[in-house]
Amino acid sequence: MALRWRISALVAAAACAVAAAVGVLVHEFSRNRELSQARESARVTLDRAAVTYTRTGEVQGSGAALDAPGLPGDLRDLVEQGHRGTEFTTGPAGPAMWAARPAGSRVLSVRVDLTTTMRDIGALDASIVVAGLITTAVVLPLGVLTAGRMSRRLRTAAGTARRIAAGDLDARIAAGPRPRDEIADISTAVDTMAGALQKRLLGEQRFTADVAHELRTPLMGLVTAAELLPEGEAAGYVRDRVRVLGTLVEELLEISRLDAGAEHADMSPCPVGPLVREVVARSGPATTVVGADETADTDGDAGAATVRTDSRRLERILTNLVVNAHRHGRAPVVVTVSGDGRTVTVRDHGPGYPRTLLDDGPQRFRTGARERGTGHGLGLTIALGQAQVIGATLEFGDAPDGGALATLRLPAVPPPAGADPSGPAER
Repeated sequence: MALRWRISALVAAAACAVAAAVGVLVHEFSRNRELSQARESARVTLDRAAVTYTRTGEVQGSGAALDAPGLPGDLRDLVEQGHRGTEFTTGPAGPAMWAARPAGSRVLSVRVDLTTTMRDIGALDASIVVAGLITTAVVLPLGVLTAGRMSRRLRTAAGTARRIAAGDLDARIAAGPRPRDEIADISTAVDTMAGALQKRLLGEQRFTADVAHELRTPLMGLVTAAELLPEGEAAGYVRDRVRVLGTLVEELLEISRLDAGAEHADMSPCPVGPLVREVVARSGPATTVVGADETADTDGDAGAATVRTDSRRLERILTNLVVNAHRHGRAPVVVTVSGDGRTVTVRDHGPGYPRTLLDDGPQRFRTGARERGTGHGLGLTIALGQAQVIGATLEFGDAPDGGALATLRLPAVPPPAGADPSGPAER
């Protein structure tokens, strides 16, 4: 149940409980007061009648009666023991207050009819019930309105927190100052946390970019020096390490551009099949392509399916996925292209992606190799960033029969200007 309706139900229950408590208190107070007044009136009448009976031996006109037939049995027994007393009854004749005392060998009693009094108390109870219902009907909408405002503010705070967790570090709740308001305190705390997190991440991004730029100059010197070394095993090893270092620096620069939002897609028609075959050809013979030769273009002619995307970035994504499959998986690596060319999957037959990658996505400076710790490296991070630049989605999972499975889905392209919107979608 949503917080809004919980608070509303609590308000309604509280209003009903207060109305019921007030009603019970008013009912008991009114009833006890009326009974007390009736008891006192019966005693006074009884005492006057006793004086008249003592003087005249008669009770006519005094409001009392001798040996009244309707006198309650308990009260009669009490009088026969020589005592006086009162008793409230609700017999067939209606509610009444009795008072009795000894009169020689007889019983002198007074009956005060309380039918009208009890009817008035019943009317008072009905009025209290109506007042309680009216109060609840008035208070409940106010409670629902207040609870709704609180719920909306909490939902706004929760939605902003989810946006921040998803990577939108500019998201803010921007709650106005409200003294002694806990929700405003929470909102302010979330905004403060987001600001501090944004500053820290921006600092790390700037540090990564600065390190990559600073490494380029000494790296160029290393490349030059390595080329000047005489041929030999040591020179080959140095050149290989310099090449690896150069690739790492270029990847760091690419990540820094992606973090800064400086990358923009250059969209143009791209035949997916030939591009996939070109990427696979560079990866080696252990990669198999499925579907790239059987696709057709939008006109139905034999050839490769064409989509509108940034071919350079798409090639970068596919290259990283295939390289990662060969590096951390096992052959054969299978690349499958859908008929419309908008979906490309890269699957290996290794142990699959690490659980941390499937749960949290690619993280830089981690790989799936045991000797290099758990996680994943820069290749998948760059592939995911470039996919976001071209508006594609990149999903990571495990194949049902084992192996890692990466699925790239390119966005559907809207029909060009002047095209019939009711016609088939452009491929």
